[in-house]
Amino acid sequence: MIRNIRVEHLVETPVEKQQIELVERKGVGHPDSISDGLAEAVSRALCQEYIKKCGVVLHHNTDETQIVAGRSNPQFGGGEVLKPIYALLVGRTTMEFDGQEIATESVAVEAARKYVKNTIADINIERDIIIDCKFGTGSSDLRDVFNRDQIPMANDTSFGVGHAPFSELEQIVYNTERMLITDLKKTIPGIGEDIKVMGLRDGDDITLTIGCGMVGRHVDDLDHYVNNKEEMQDYVVDLAGKYTDRNVFVYVNTADKIDQGSVFLTVTGTSAEMGDDGSVGRGNRCNGLITPNRPMSMEATSGKNPINHIGKIYNLLSTQMAKDIVKAIPDVEDVYVRILSQIGQPIDQPLVASAQVIPREGTNFATIRAEAEVVIDDWLANITKITDMVINGELDTF
Repeated sequence: MIRNIRVEHLVETPVEKQQIELVERKGVGHPDSISDGLAEAVSRALCQEYIKKCGVVLHHNTDETQIVAGRSNPQFGGGEVLKPIYALLVGRTTMEFDGQEIATESVAVEAARKYVKNTIADINIERDIIIDCKFGTGSSDLRDVFNRDQIPMANDTSFGVGHAPFSELEQIVYNTERMLITDLKKTIPGIGEDIKVMGLRDGDDITLTIGCGMVGRHVDDLDHYVNNKEEMQDYVVDLAGKYTDRNVFVYVNTADKIDQGSVFLTVTGTSAEMGDDGSVGRGNRCNGLITPNRPMSMEATSGKNPINHIGKIYNLLSTQMAKDIVKAIPDVEDVYVRILSQIGQPIDQPLVASAQVIPREGTNFATIRAEAEVVIDDWLANITKITDMVINGELDTF
């Protein structure tokens, strides 16, 4: 099969050599990330339920999930949520197939509760959050589109974008949030899951500004809070040293007014408890970062069905293609992959699959082009692998 694959030599300064680079990550407890996480957890649970009951994944999209902030009274050593966070699961699902009813809303609420409980350590799932579900009805007439024995047709004319490899700053920003939650939190339980990391590289100087909602029940007093911040700063500086030899400066909760006792303290570890709302698609792209120095798609990935929704499939696919191109071709310094669909056309035959490559100086671009085309074509020929990876929880979407 001949596919419209284009690989071009991009004459541009690689990100690592640009003077200014900005990178952001919203942690898993940020209200926007909670929305993303809920939407994706619900979609994955529905996929598994559809396969169990019907043998195939049926039409659904749950990418309109909303978080409405609550109200809280955080205190050192405790505090309480005065008005619970409200999570609204919104979307379209297929509730009946071949005469069999499917309990999509019950499945969704169960999956959402499990996700919150497993993600935000200090939230009281019975008291601190309300999870509501308002699904519209999808169409079982879409069964042909969702038949896994054939290549699905694209649901939209849209595009996906991916890049590789991560720069030093991108690696640092991504892993800072991840390691604070999975590692340092074991020794500093006061670290909440609502962590935002903003990275700036100005030449060889990296500045990380970290916002972290501390959990009051694990913080004895103001001195303890300040000590936690200092330990976080030291930890992140050491962590960054694993990825760069550049100068690294770390600041935590810069809005604090220590002399006035005004600090970023929470009851649950998320600012959703006290005024910050959240929506799907307003945070990280599917690679886990917000990268204004790179081409990006504004499409939300979380919650969209993994069968024919191009907004999900092509963003995940382009990212995997970019990673594999870099892995297969060491002479690639940066690569940007963009894939464009046409509504109603097979998803393995995009209107164009474009790779823009910045090669290392002195390399043979003809060889790079040929090897990149092979990687892209192989992924398109096996495009339903992305669907399986999503259903099995092997790919992150935010």
